[in-house]
This record gives sequence, structure tokens and C-alpha cells, in this order.
Amino acid sequence: MTDQHRNRSTEAFFGRRKGKPLRALQATHLETVLPLLRLDLASPAPADVKTLFRHPADRVRLEIGFGGGEHLIHRAVENPATGFIGVEPFVNSMAKLVGHIEERGAENIRLHDDDATQVLDWLPENSIDQIDLLYPDPWPKRKHWKRRFVSNVNLDRFARVLKPGGTFCFASDIDTYVNWTLAHCRDHAAFEWTAQNASDWLTPYPGWPSTRYEAKARREGRKSAYLMFRRV
Repeated sequence: MTDQHRNRSTEAFFGRRKGKPLRALQATHLETVLPLLRLDLASPAPADVKTLFRHPADRVRLEIGFGGGEHLIHRAVENPATGFIGVEPFVNSMAKLVGHIEERGAENIRLHDDDATQVLDWLPENSIDQIDLLYPDPWPKRKHWKRRFVSNVNLDRFARVLKPGGTFCFASDIDTYVNWTLAHCRDHAAFEWTAQNASDWLTPYPGWPSTRYEAKARREGRKSAYLMFRRV
């Protein structure tokens, strides 16, 4: 962890940055393709973030911690008029997604390979239509719960960048993190839970593509919750 991360008002929300060695093509993609897609946080954000994409987008979604990228690439191909910003500090996961982008020819994705709070602080107010936080690291030990991405500070960040009526979607198979998120959003004035009945939060989002992590959770007997909150 860098000194910059240690000195932030929130702790780093991710663990290791790299796993097994990359394959040659993956390494090439990171060297040649990622720089073209990476957000330039050293420059001011555009007043209209829809212009960040090769073709101006109708709406913009931010996915924090996209893992292997299955969900993000599925949504991007499914919704070509929507611009997607994907954030993932884990090198191997970023390499997988960049490979998917090259294979599928998706032109509506921009990326950041470091702390998501940097992007949230860079984005203009009321600029994002939806934030997805799907199966984030649960930091299961109680002493590490302060490192969970859902926090009062980060919900303030979400509230600043989300448009009124925008949505924050959270999925997890860890009961303590689901309850944690419900409690934090309940206590935050900017968010309201959209569930109308008990089945709402047990039903995947429309068009949901199951991921490998989700399949593993089900094999191990864990059920998932799919929460949606509206920016009021």
C-alpha cells in the first residue's frame, strides 16, 4: 500500500494487486490497450462525462471492483448507448477485461486501475446514472469491517456524483455485509431502498449474467442478495 493510500480519509478497500504471472497477450493488452482506455485523472473531468467515450453516451454507469469483468462486458455489449466506467486495482482482473473488450469490440468502456475513491472524487456532481458494487470484498473479520467499501464517507461520494433518481446497486452473498449495507443506506439521507416486497432483494437484476464467483457461492450454499437504492 502506498503512502498516498495510507493517508486518505478512507482506508484502502482492496488487498493484493497482482496474482499469477500474466500471459504474453494479456501483458501486451495492458501495455497497448489499457493506456487508451484509462481515465486521465490528472486532467479536470469534462463537464459532461458522456463525452468520455468514443461515441457520446446516453447515460453513464460506474462499476467498482469488476473482478473478472463478466458483468461489465455483458452490460456494455448489451447497452451500446450507455457509457461504462470500470474500476479494478487487481492487475489480473484488469487484464481479463481488456482482453474481453478487444474480443468483443466494445467502444463504450473507460477504465481506472487504482482506488475507486479517486474516480469518485474526480467526477463532476450529478454526472452518473448508476453505480454498481457487485460482490465486493466483504472483509469478513470484524476488525477489518472499516475497510468495507460501503461507508458513510463513500455513500457521501456516491450521493455527490449520482444524478437525482440515479441508482446504487449492491450484490453480495455475505449476510453481514448485506445487513451492513442496508443499515448504512437506511441511515443516509440521500438513499432509499427500492424493494417493495421480500422477493425483490432475492431476485437478480433484469438481464443479470451469473458470474463465476456467484456460481461458486451457490455451490457452497450461500444465497445472494441484490439490493437497489435510489438517490433521492
